[in-house]
Amino acid sequence: MHEQFSGVWICKDFGRATPSTDPAELGRAVLAAYLAGRDSRGETFRVVARTDHGNHVVITADQLTAPGWEADPVVCQALPAYLRNALT
Repeated sequence: MHEQFSGVWICKDFGRATPSTDPAELGRAVLAAYLAGRDSRGETFRVVARTDHGNHVVITADQLTAPGWEADPVVCQALPAYLRNALT
């Protein structure tokens, strides 16, 4: 989606998932999968993970650089196939 006021493109609606995992962890996995194999220089990406209870967490690309962070295989199973495959 193109946001006309800021002049940026926004990707929306990666889908719904029903894992019993931390929304932040799910958001990190989605963002990592989306950025895999993508040239993102000069662009800013973020994921907003919302729960059914109205809570949300915002994940940015710089949060993926934590030492030792790796997408949890259980969390990856909750991702759509095209995102899951990007992490392999």
